[in-house]
Amino acid sequence: MSVVATVLVALVALVHVYIVVLEMVLWTTPRGRAAFGLEEQFAHDTRALAANQGLYNGFLAAGLVYGLVRDDTEIQALFLVFVLVAGLFGAATASRRILFVQALPAALALAALALA
Repeated sequence: MSVVATVLVALVALVHVYIVVLEMVLWTTPRGRAAFGLEEQFAHDTRALAANQGLYNGFLAAGLVYGLVRDDTEIQALFLVFVLVAGLFGAATASRRILFVQALPAALALAALALA
């Protein structure tokens, strides 16, 4: 596998680790609220839902890291497709910003894997 593909897959995994921290730990803090544009009361009321979202993002990160450790491009591609679909759905239903934070990096990593 190419170095570019490895780096891109690792970056997608790191983004998802950061999302886990935002959703599971920082959701009600000023940093977490700013990242998602949330009012304090709404963040407080939805913290359990955010933690659940964070857990799923953790699974995505774990799958990507597992694929990297195993040097298994099929596992990497599978989890990148999961990230891409989640990013497209999030962009369509929640915020267009998700397209650039989640979907585009996954698509670039998938393309790099295909070219490697």
